[in-house]
Amino acid sequence: MAVVTFYEKPGCSGNAKQKKILEAAGHIVVPRDLMTTRWTDADLRGFFGSLPIAQWFNRNSPAIKSGEIVPEECDEARALTLLKKHPLLIRRPLMEVNGVRKVGFDVAAIDAWIGLGADLPEEDMEACQHGTDGHVCQGHAHDHPCGHDHDHAPGGGC
Repeated sequence: MAVVTFYEKPGCSGNAKQKKILEAAGHIVVPRDLMTTRWTDADLRGFFGSLPIAQWFNRNSPAIKSGEIVPEECDEARALTLLKKHPLLIRRPLMEVNGVRKVGFDVAAIDAWIGLGADLPEEDMEACQHGTDGHVCQGHAHDHPCGHDHDHAPGGGC
């Protein structure tokens, strides 16, 4: 059993399912609001390890789906600036156990890290749980950051 600090977007059904999987495996989940946490570069960077910068981003974010932000075109400094300013862009969840930090919900990787038990879900646990035709996680000004970010270069990208 592990105590998992779990940074989530409150109300996200995908994060709710992820927490249930962790709890079913016997872990204690301590939820934190990803959207209101005041991140520093070092704190946020610690969750990403050696992952490529593009994998730091939430692929379900409307700004990424629309091409307004292209994570593959971001350098580290720009990525961290965007992620801190617009937390909806952060890949979820961010998790911490005993000082070890991880991003995303790769079932096999989490099972190897802290254990998830025998009945591992086969579905993509990071995909929007509403599907491509259903609810799009939007409705807030920070969902489309480039429209409100005067430092953003015109023409998409980063």
